[in-house]
Amino acid sequence: MGLLDKRFESENIVITTMDDLLNWARLSSLWFMQFGLACCAIEMMATGASHYDLDRFGVMPRATPRQADVMIVAGTVTIKMAERVKRLYDQMAEPRYVISMGSCSNCGGPYWEHGYHVLKGVDRVIPVDVYVPGCPPRPEALLEGILKLQEKIRRQSLVEKKV
Repeated sequence: MGLLDKRFESENIVITTMDDLLNWARLSSLWFMQFGLACCAIEMMATGASHYDLDRFGVMPRATPRQADVMIVAGTVTIKMAERVKRLYDQMAEPRYVISMGSCSNCGGPYWEHGYHVLKGVDRVIPVDVYVPGCPPRPEALLEGILKLQEKIRRQSLVEKKV
């Protein structure tokens, strides 16, 4: 028996913390920026299509960075494109999250060894929260990456705890 057991007779009352409530709202309404760089973007589009249906997770595509809170970097990031990726990331609202999708955005993929123009990982430009491996990763892998991001958001605290 807890302290609050039998205190409220109604079954419609839920007791929670503000952190848990806000984190639940954020993880249930992730809006990702429609932004694809290479072949991984096809798999990202397939994940949003009717067979895999990202909408059931509360994940919706947005066409502008000002309305998005998740950036899915899908594909090869060239050095020329890195500046634009950083600019789009800076335009996103806080809190913002990044999913790096595919070998090319994770570590340069098969192109980094023989190409001077490929960035050797998007994490050199922007902070990455979740890495999705594969070349290209299957839609199921992206779904798992989104679930990992939701778990990370669930564990976040909005206020700094003083020790």
